[in-house]
Amino acid sequence: MLSLSMIVRDEQQNLDACLRSVADFVDEMVVVDTGSSDDTVAVAERWGALVHHLAWPGDFAPARNHALARTQGDWVLVLDADERLLPEAREPLRQLMAAPDSLLITLLRREEGARQSPYSAVSRLFRRHPALRWSRPYHAMVDDSVTDLQAREPHWRIHHCPVPALAHGGYQPERLAGGDKARRLRAAMEADLAERPGDPYICAKLGGLEVSEGNRPRGIALLEEGLHHCPQEAHPERFELLLHLAIARAEDDPATAIDLYRQSLALPLDPRLTMAAALNLAALLLRSGDPEGAAAAATAATTAGPELALGWYNLGLIERQRGRLEAAIAAYRRAALLDPDHAETHQNLAVALLLGGDLPGARSGFRAAIRLLEQQGRAGEASDLARRVGELVRLEAAG
Repeated sequence: MLSLSMIVRDEQQNLDACLRSVADFVDEMVVVDTGSSDDTVAVAERWGALVHHLAWPGDFAPARNHALARTQGDWVLVLDADERLLPEAREPLRQLMAAPDSLLITLLRREEGARQSPYSAVSRLFRRHPALRWSRPYHAMVDDSVTDLQAREPHWRIHHCPVPALAHGGYQPERLAGGDKARRLRAAMEADLAERPGDPYICAKLGGLEVSEGNRPRGIALLEEGLHHCPQEAHPERFELLLHLAIARAEDDPATAIDLYRQSLALPLDPRLTMAAALNLAALLLRSGDPEGAAAAATAATTAGPELALGWYNLGLIERQRGRLEAAIAAYRRAALLDPDHAETHQNLAVALLLGGDLPGARSGFRAAIRLLEQQGRAGEASDLARRVGELVRLEAAG
């Protein structure tokens, strides 16, 4: 028996799609509402969920433990309302849960719209064992209790789902804009850091947040402190520290940033989890005058995640700069197929086609880019592009 465990609040817009994705996969749905003022509870009940109510306890771990305690399954799948289970992961997950030594299954999560890492690994599917509990006040996880249990009962194993299992929309810019997520995260991180100074996980999260918000000196200090205390075998934490430190160093010390990216890519992790480093390295090598190295890094990214448009788009930019026009066109076309709403892909494809002498194809690409810019509320960019393109091709012509 498989139980779904969730904590929610004011998630009526996301919850329906989430529950639909697991409705015929899980055997029970347990939803703990922490004070919704919209129709979240009604949505959950329409899907047959057992809804419990809890006043928000101040951080995620006790709320998740409250939900976990109300599940009845042999296994527990934990989702947030802005996540969906991908159908192609169902059969691999069933097989992994059937293994008698399986304790925890790490899920590969696709981060839709994330400006950085397009994939992350989350510990969200585990055997319902009395020793497993959620901990940490932010980015709550069961990993600490899993480690403790394995030390006492070493026969238990952690398995990894070989295909992407979840899609997550929570990092899309429009969902983050105007919210207080960063403020709440910062407060929790600062409190955790005060209790455990130098902890690699905390330093990675808070250091990365500082860098993303422009406070590079403190961010770099935290990331370097985390690396100093990070065991060599702590690969996910080490990767995150190296990635954010490279991002922080890229502007004023590109040589050091390149080395940091290469260190992160040398870690024994699923290549999809390190795609951000490969893509960033490719862009940095291109700016540093190494188009061959840039092409190699971008190719590695598209090999690891051929389903991601961003990798193909970046490869197109690199191949065009290398003068390999046919390869650039092929990469842009692959990116446009995967993400047809990305105006910049259509624009760059049009430019490449124009350079290659395909006037009808270029005209079609420019029109698509202008139309998308207008639809996305970028009227100024659309007008500017139309003006510049009008000097080269007649957009109103057939083709």
